[in-house]
Amino acid sequence: MRHAIAGVIEGKVEQIDLAIMVLLAGGHLLIEDVPGVGKTMLAKALARSIDCTVRRIQFTPDLLPSDITGVSVYSQDSHEFQFKPGGVFANIVVGDEINRASPKTQSALLEAMEERQVSVDGTTHRLPPPFMVVATQNPIEMEGTYPLPEAQRDRFMARIQMGYPTRGAEIDMLDAHGAANPLSSMQPVTDGETVTRLAAGLGQVHVSPAVKGYIVDVLDATRASTDLRLGASPRAGLHLLRAVRVRAAMLGRDYGTPDDVQALLGPVLGHRLLMTSQARLSGRRPGDVVRTAAGTVPVPRGN
Repeated sequence: MRHAIAGVIEGKVEQIDLAIMVLLAGGHLLIEDVPGVGKTMLAKALARSIDCTVRRIQFTPDLLPSDITGVSVYSQDSHEFQFKPGGVFANIVVGDEINRASPKTQSALLEAMEERQVSVDGTTHRLPPPFMVVATQNPIEMEGTYPLPEAQRDRFMARIQMGYPTRGAEIDMLDAHGAANPLSSMQPVTDGETVTRLAAGLGQVHVSPAVKGYIVDVLDATRASTDLRLGASPRAGLHLLRAVRVRAAMLGRDYGTPDDVQALLGPVLGHRLLMTSQARLSGRRPGDVVRTAAGTVPVPRGN
C-alpha cells in the first residue's frame, strides 16, 4: 500500500504511513492543510489502493444530513417505506472540505464514526467493515466554513498535515502529473477483507502495563497544563494505544514502546486540545504544548 500510494503522492512517506496506520487501527483520519498540497489526492489514493467500496462526499453549506446517512422513501409498488443508503455507506468515505457543511450536517457523521452504524427512522443500519472516514479541511480560508465541534474532532484518531513538498519531490510531481493523472492508472493492492483481518490481528501486539501507565500519565499531564482549556480525553488514550500497536507492527515488532507513544503524540493528541488565549497569543501550537506536557512525565524503562 505504501509503494502504491507513493506513486501518486511524491515525497510524503511519513504522511502515507500515518494514513495506513489509522486504517489498520480502525480509526478515522483528518487531513488539514492549505489548498493544493495533495490532501484530497492522498485520501483518494488510500481508497484506491484497496479493492472495496468508496464514496466521496463534497461537503457544502447546502448538504443535508440525509445526504450522508440516507433517507426512507415511500414506494408506490410495495406501499412501504424503503431505505435509500446515503454516502456514508461505504468502506472508505472521503469527506472533502468537511468544515464547509453546517454543524447539523457534520453531526450526521458522529454515530457512524463512533459506532459503525446509522439510525434512521428508528431503524439501525450497520456499516460494512472496514469502515474509515478520511476528511480534509482547509484551516486558512475561514469564509463560509464551520469549525468542527470538539466532539467530532475527538472522533478522528489522527490529524496529519501535508506540508509543501521538497524541491526534488515537486519536480518529480511535475514530471509524473504533467501529462496524466497517476491516480487514474492506480490499481488496488489489497482488499477490504484482508485489511479487516490484519486489523483484528494487530490487537495482539503486546503493550506492557508500564507503557499503558505512561499513556495515562501523558493524558493527565495535558489535563493539568495551564496552556490548555481542554486536555486529552479517555478516547484519545484508546486511540493512542491502538496506534502504538499498529506502529510497532509496521516497524516489525510485536510489542509497543514509549518511543512509539512519543512519535504519535502530535498526530493523535494535537487536534483534540483547546488552547488558552494566552498560549495562542504567544504563538504556541498544540504540538508544542503536548511535547511540553509529555516532558514532565517520567519515561518507563524497558518495554
